[in-house]
Amino acid sequence: MKTFVIGIGGVTNGGKTTLAKSLQKHLPNCSVISQDDFFKPESEIDIDENGFLQYDVLEALNMEKMMSAVSCWMENPGSSAGPAALESDQGVPILIIEGFLLFNYKPLDTIWNRSYFLTVPYEECKRRRSTRVYEPPDPPGYFDGHVWPMYLKHRQEMSSITWDIVYLDGTRSKEELFSQVYEDVKQELEKQNGL
Repeated sequence: MKTFVIGIGGVTNGGKTTLAKSLQKHLPNCSVISQDDFFKPESEIDIDENGFLQYDVLEALNMEKMMSAVSCWMENPGSSAGPAALESDQGVPILIIEGFLLFNYKPLDTIWNRSYFLTVPYEECKRRRSTRVYEPPDPPGYFDGHVWPMYLKHRQEMSSITWDIVYLDGTRSKEELFSQVYEDVKQELEKQNGL
């Protein structure tokens, strides 16, 4: 069975979840897997020399469990229903995987039909992060001491990626971002279906 897998990666607080949920509402036969659902318990998270919990690294995530969820979906795609807004797409089952370290995890490299990466400048990212409540809460200096440096490191690692990633400006409105990605996905689905 044909499937269509979309990766939405990007910086913390860049709009990944918002975009994924908007797409899910408008794409038929669409499921979402969120990388944030696979964090290990706090007791298993490493602490660096500054006393910061190392959440912004792959080792903080149970990626095997996430891959198992992806594999389960691949074996039984389309088990969750969405709107019938795009019946012309033959109801190809769509999976959106969203998370901050998708494109740094090699086992996912071959899965993507379409990849998007949301970027937000440092100041805006820091501002957005400060408005969110995390469990455990971000300690003072965490953004500058861990979160942003890890983002820059992982973004640098992505420079060796060989497939196309569409980079999106996360400061644009939710509606603009949704519209751009939705139209792009529609075109790709039409290509895949030979329309």
